[in-house]
Amino acid sequence: MNKNQYIIRQEEKKDYRAVENMAREAFWNLSVPGCDEHYFIHVMRDHEAYIPELSYVIEKDNEIIGVVMYTKSMLADEKGNEKQIVSMGPLCIHPDHQRMGYGKALLEHTFKLAVEMGYDTVVNFGNPDNYVARGYKSCKRYNVCFEGDVYPAALLVKELKEGALDGRKWFYYPNDADAPCADTEAVAEFDKQFPPKEKKWQPSQEEFYIHSHSVIR
Repeated sequence: MNKNQYIIRQEEKKDYRAVENMAREAFWNLSVPGCDEHYFIHVMRDHEAYIPELSYVIEKDNEIIGVVMYTKSMLADEKGNEKQIVSMGPLCIHPDHQRMGYGKALLEHTFKLAVEMGYDTVVNFGNPDNYVARGYKSCKRYNVCFEGDVYPAALLVKELKEGALDGRKWFYYPNDADAPCADTEAVAEFDKQFPPKEKKWQPSQEEFYIHSHSVIR
């Protein structure tokens, strides 16, 4: 992939609907019948945890084909010491351009910016198959868990600075930016603003269920 063939730039207001539509195309029927990621992006931009300075799109032939966004979240050790980190997501690439390196380019670009902003750790809840090549590891490797010593298989962690987590136990406290997505009626109403698409089952939904409900002992 030639860097001269694409542009990475910060998302602007004029991009909002194109980004939402692209995310809808990328996630439709992937994890569940239909999707809510486009609505998540829509409401995330107004959440206090949202980091607009790390919201970047990738363009090819004057068309937005991908986006990555970040929000603030927190780790706390067993003594109550807190560390502010970033949670990555969503990262989405239009289906016509997936597996071509565009997601990698977005992540590498924004990881550097996150370090410049003072962040040393990024967390993502996703399919390990998609992220370990970008330096993410199981949360268990870094002793990062939810309260109750729960280590989800889909909770992935990357140190942006080596040694940032120093081996101690950390409890992960995500923000609630995705809370509005629980309102299925609001999601459905928002989805009416886009061209009709058929909701259906496909095998990737079972894969998502397995990853999202698995824990590491």
